[in-house]
Amino acid sequence: MVHLPPLPGSPRWDGSMERATAAALADAQALVEGGLDGLLVENWGDAPFTPGRVEPSTVAAMTAIAHAIRLAHPGSLLGINVLKNDARAALAIACAVGAQFIRVNVHAGAVVADQGLVHSDAYGTLRDRRLLGAPVEIFADVQGKHAVPLAPVELEQEARDLVHRGLADALVVSGRATGAATPIADVKRVRSAVADTPLLVGSGVTPETVGDLLSIADGAIVGTFLKRDGSARNPVDPARVRRLVDATRGR
Repeated sequence: MVHLPPLPGSPRWDGSMERATAAALADAQALVEGGLDGLLVENWGDAPFTPGRVEPSTVAAMTAIAHAIRLAHPGSLLGINVLKNDARAALAIACAVGAQFIRVNVHAGAVVADQGLVHSDAYGTLRDRRLLGAPVEIFADVQGKHAVPLAPVELEQEARDLVHRGLADALVVSGRATGAATPIADVKRVRSAVADTPLLVGSGVTPETVGDLLSIADGAIVGTFLKRDGSARNPVDPARVRRLVDATRGR
């Protein structure tokens, strides 16, 4: 994860794109040098998030920073996540900067989150991708963090709907909040439902748990553990990156 600092227009924006870009580039450099395969750029610092479309200033700032990261690390996989759930903005940014995937927090159904009701828009996202001709994959969360389904739905059913009706290219299974451990039982349930779909663990991965999780999943999205003192608000700690990568290679 490349957690971006507050961007223009957000409540904690400090007025400097230069500082925001430098912080993102420093984190990206530490992650790539530590041996991670890819980078997922997210406007994490923009809380509170909108339940719908983000402002044009957010799209512009994320595009500028993601482009700088792409130029600095042309060989790394690059993804975009526009919080809370603006998949169409994420897709536009990905297309502009040459990113390979986007993460979509609510790609099917509707959830109750701290933003209120958040609705999916697979219809619009897939049609935008078709019109743009963008070779960008959709990584969709299965009952993602900081939200609960508006109506009860089993993990297995949501996973199948995301793949077969929402046409997601990969699925992400997470814990209940940023940095929270992902229950291995949930990973197993989703794997059993869509055995041939790439599956990633989306939160709470540590060197102690990564081996067991990757015995089932195909990959992991890691943010909190890799930060100094294990706090998502801090910069990436190169020593923690090396610990995670060493544990992954030793599995």
